[in-house]
Order: sequence, then C-alpha cells, then structure tokens
Amino acid sequence: MRQEDSSKTTILVTGGAGFIGSNFIPYFLNRYPGYQVINLDILSYAGNLENLREVEDMTRYTFIKGDIRDRDLLNRLFMEYDLRGIIHFAAESHVDNSIEAPDVFIQTNINGTFNLLDAARQYWMEGPHRYKEGYENCRFHHISTDEVYGSLGESGLFTETTPYGPNSPYSASKASSDLLVRSYFHTYGMNVVTSNCSNNYGPKQHNEKLIPTIIRKALALEPIPIYGDGRNIRDWLYVLDHCKGIDRVFHQGRSGESYNIGGHNERENLYIVQIICKILDELVPQLKEGQAIKSYAELATFVTDRPGHDRRYAIDASKIEVELGWQAQENFESGILKTVKWYLKEFI
Repeated sequence: MRQEDSSKTTILVTGGAGFIGSNFIPYFLNRYPGYQVINLDILSYAGNLENLREVEDMTRYTFIKGDIRDRDLLNRLFMEYDLRGIIHFAAESHVDNSIEAPDVFIQTNINGTFNLLDAARQYWMEGPHRYKEGYENCRFHHISTDEVYGSLGESGLFTETTPYGPNSPYSASKASSDLLVRSYFHTYGMNVVTSNCSNNYGPKQHNEKLIPTIIRKALALEPIPIYGDGRNIRDWLYVLDHCKGIDRVFHQGRSGESYNIGGHNERENLYIVQIICKILDELVPQLKEGQAIKSYAELATFVTDRPGHDRRYAIDASKIEVELGWQAQENFESGILKTVKWYLKEFI
C-alpha cells in the first residue's frame, strides 16, 4: 500500500472491478482530477481487473485485493489513506446464485455493508450526530437495486416511498443493507445517500447476465435461453448513464435520502432477444452462413422459469431528474447497439 497525495481527497470504491464499478472508476477519475480512488475488491468470479486497464497506471488510482467482511482491513485502510468518502458497489448480485447459495449473499451484502458503515462511523465521527473536525463532509454512498421493491403489476412505477417487498435472497439481502444505511443516518447522523437503480447493461458486464448471454450464445450458434414465457419486463439503464447518476447523488444528493435511477426503457425479455439478434444479423451475418438458420433469433429457446421470478420492474426517476438535474442520455435502442458492438470485439 502507498500513501496518496495529501492535497487530493481520497475515497474508497468497493467492488470497483465489477461491472458498474469498472465503468464508474475511469469515468470518475477522468472527470475529477482532485480525487484519489482506492479500489477494494475481493476479485470473485465477477471481478475483472482487465476492465480497469485504462486507469491501472494512474497515480491517483490504487487497487487493493480484499474483502469488505474483513473489519481489520477496513480499519487499516481508513487510517492509512485517511478516507473521506465511500462509494459502495461491492455485492453478490446474481439472483440465480442467491437461490442456490444464499449464505454468501447474507455475509457479503449485509455483514459487509455493516462493516463499512461502522468503520466509517468510528473514523469520521466522535459520537452520534457529531463529526470530527474536518470530516463534516465525508459521505457514504450505498449503491442498491430496484429489486428491493419486489414486483409490479402491469401498471405503476417504483418510487422512493414504495414499500420494500424483496422476493429473492439477493433482493432481501440488498433491502437489509439499505435499511442498515438508513439506520446510520437516523441513529448516528452519518452523511449517507442511497441510490436504487434499474437493470444496467453495457460494456464490461459479466457473461452470466442476460444481455451478454444472448450475444455469446448467438455467436456460438447455441440455444439462447429465455425464462418462462419471456414476458418479464425490466427498465433498462445504460451503465454510463448510471455512473453519471451516481456522480450526481454522491456530490449533490441530500443526506439521508434515497434516489431511484432508471432509464425509462421498459422492455420485455423477448424484445431484448429479438433486437440483439437483429443487430447481429446485420453486423455478423457471415457467422451463420451455411447453418440451418436465417436469423439468430431462431436460436431462442424457452426454459423453465426461475423460482420467484418478478414479473415487472419500472422506476420513477423524477426525484433525481428534478432535484439533481440528471437524465438518462441513451434510449435502449442506441445503448444496445453500442453494447453489442463492444461485445463483438470481446467475443470475436
């Protein structure tokens, strides 16, 4: 570990080698030359340092392999780097994995978040509602998901006041961590904010997720799995738009508040498969030449639905739009074209 330039503000980003974090760190470092970023990541199957090659040689960036469940490590990081902010991405996030092995979701998403909160409280604060001199502006930003709200019917939107109704071990663990963050604001007066995002997509996402899986399976001319009837609906958010929203909430959000970040892009899973296959038909038609298919869409295959599969998510993002002036720049059709082109470079 190395000491950072004391003239710059040092923040901790947890899970920065994951999908959203590895898009956020380059964006943040390039936008804000006054920050040092410490990236703490355990490098589980979902973490990939190759996604951070563009910043690995920057003097304002430091990577540390470590676990947010390790309280002693967190205490050392606060002391050594004099951390003045946390942007907390680190989480187990794959719903299927939470169904098969829920225990690690509880340990990481709940216990890990508690460790971070409490280490920050002890380092930044003298007591409840009393910050140490010079630490008054330190902030903890918790990155969460719209899945904590449960499932919507055919109409309606999730707002920040929607009651929590998580339906999977993953979403229950994230709901629990959200409530821990809330409690540290109300009990201790800690400067916290939470953002709950809709489904992210874009470059650097792990291959297990829906959109990379569709692209990967199609290019391999393998069956493209679609859960149930394919009519499940998600609100899709391009990852760079999400990064810009996180930036706004971290810097401008009101302490103790939650902000929903969504893309106003509700799409059925069937449509996701169809549009990706249409793009692939146009960009790489040669890969299916000589095969028994005319379109990659013919590879779509319905499989047994996931247990407890929520039917529809949709976010009302008006709070962040009105209060903080953020808006998603990409619609789904523009963002998915950029995404497919990026994956073509990776997979071919």
